[in-house]
Amino acid sequence: MIRYSLRCECGHAFDSWFKSSDAFDSQQKRKLVNCPACDSAQVEKAIMAPRLARKGNKRAGPEPAKPAATVEQQQTPLVMAPHERELVAKLRELREHVTKTAENVGDKFPDEARKMHYGDIDHRPIYGEATSDEARSLIEEGVDVLPLPVLPDDRN
Repeated sequence: MIRYSLRCECGHAFDSWFKSSDAFDSQQKRKLVNCPACDSAQVEKAIMAPRLARKGNKRAGPEPAKPAATVEQQQTPLVMAPHERELVAKLRELREHVTKTAENVGDKFPDEARKMHYGDIDHRPIYGEATSDEARSLIEEGVDVLPLPVLPDDRN
């Protein structure tokens, strides 16, 4: 596994893990690497310092015990301010509510949303997948859609 520091065309910086550098290149070519802040697929590797282990830095004996992290600490990066952690927790709660109370229609989402909008089928709560172009097209047609927020740890 390799971790890359990435930056989108809007200047948002984020990290993501990949199986290999070839896996990153392949996913980037297929526009599968998106910015979690703005969903831009125009992403490139940012300058990052290598992480090197030093041979002479080994400790004798076992590592000191670390306090157990709470679930929230495990799911939220430590670089966030308290108000940002609270926002991420609320967004996570929203996602969980939607996934528990709505039907996942997967990549059929644009078709199902259109059918409901035009009265071809009964309205029901759904969620699924749509490309940026499909979502834009739905919005232009007047179909009410809202993307589920992508949280920082959802991409890792």
